[in-house]
Amino acid sequence: MTAYHDEEWGVPVHDDRALFEFLVLEGAQAGLSWSTILNKRANYRKAFDRFDPRKIARYDERKVAALLENPGIVRNRLKVVAAVKNAGVCLSVQKEFGSFDAYICRFVNVNPLLHRWRRMEDVPARTAESDAMSEDLIERGFTFVGSTICYAFMQATGMVNDHLVACFRHAELK
Repeated sequence: MTAYHDEEWGVPVHDDRALFEFLVLEGAQAGLSWSTILNKRANYRKAFDRFDPRKIARYDERKVAALLENPGIVRNRLKVVAAVKNAGVCLSVQKEFGSFDAYICRFVNVNPLLHRWRRMEDVPARTAESDAMSEDLIERGFTFVGSTICYAFMQATGMVNDHLVACFRHAELK
């Protein structure tokens, strides 16, 4: 968890595959701890073809059934099916906007939002931006993308800098 915080969490991500990975993992995390998902991340990458939306969108019921037997991932049918469905919708978004990154960055007007939280209690679970993102994603056909999941996605991918001001990463990621 420390390495993830110090090296990855909150660093701006602009690679479509990596963004899709975070979207799937944040959805998988719903109702679980992030450490559970982080510990399964390597298994997810292998099971889900390194989060290549083109490959995942072609998964059939047999592949879904195999994923549901994989102890290395969260074996929740709704979450696995959501990943497959979201891959197809992601491809549509890429076609419409040129990239998933171009689409997703619109929710923060391209530039990461810099917050100045002093205490963990100050950090919200959702914001107007994550509400808007969630609403638009759902309208396009994505699932497991509620506002809280979207905000966690925004934090993880550096769309917002939610490191506390006392954290060394806050200044580094300005």
